[in-house]
Amino acid sequence: MAELIEITTPDGTAEAYLARPAGESRGGVLFYMDAIGLRPRIADMVDTIAGWGYTVLAPNVFYRTGTAAETSPTADLRDPEARAAFFASGVMDRVNGLTPDQIAIDVPAYAAVLEEYAGAGPIGATGYCMGARIAVRTAGLLPDKVAAVGGFHGGGLVTDDPASPHTAIAGTRAEYVFGHADSDGSMTPENVAALGETLQAAGVAYRNEIYPGAAHGYTMEDTSQWNAQACERHFAELRDVLDRTLGAS
Repeated sequence: MAELIEITTPDGTAEAYLARPAGESRGGVLFYMDAIGLRPRIADMVDTIAGWGYTVLAPNVFYRTGTAAETSPTADLRDPEARAAFFASGVMDRVNGLTPDQIAIDVPAYAAVLEEYAGAGPIGATGYCMGARIAVRTAGLLPDKVAAVGGFHGGGLVTDDPASPHTAIAGTRAEYVFGHADSDGSMTPENVAALGETLQAAGVAYRNEIYPGAAHGYTMEDTSQWNAQACERHFAELRDVLDRTLGAS
């Protein structure tokens, strides 16, 4: 069962869920939450991945703004109106306030703590919603360390900004798997195609697919966006890439 620990970063203290396998760890995985926050659903997901044999660390990437309790919802977001109200409460200010420079400060601290528990060796990074952007940037920041990247219902992976997340892929060695939400304005078919071109140019192994009928947020069972079939598909594809890149090492 996931436990709540604290990570010391140069900018402060971040809470994090840590989940460990019953037996010997097959490797470490950094898990980057969605915009909704570090909450029981994230604990459930890291427990699932730990059940495959991996040590999983999911930090509260909003720690500069507040604690997990302060930045996570209290309402039941399975109600579409409650979900809309939560996102209208300033959530995107936190998301947009997490800059690439801040991520560059945080990622080495997260990776160092993960290594304390998982041991040295290659790691995976998986992210959801805005967390997919952090997972991609993690590979760019730690190209010799990150062997697998998962990004699911990610938004804003491809933008016109010179520092767009997808530009971090060049020079990395990781294998990538992306499962995009269908009809997602934050990751259009044109964006998905551009991401594929970047992956192809980088010469890395990858999957880059749109999940038909799956809305943005499809993995999050505690919201109205959850899609059981797409969620299970994501777990299967994530497990496959981790087992191939970490589990066999």
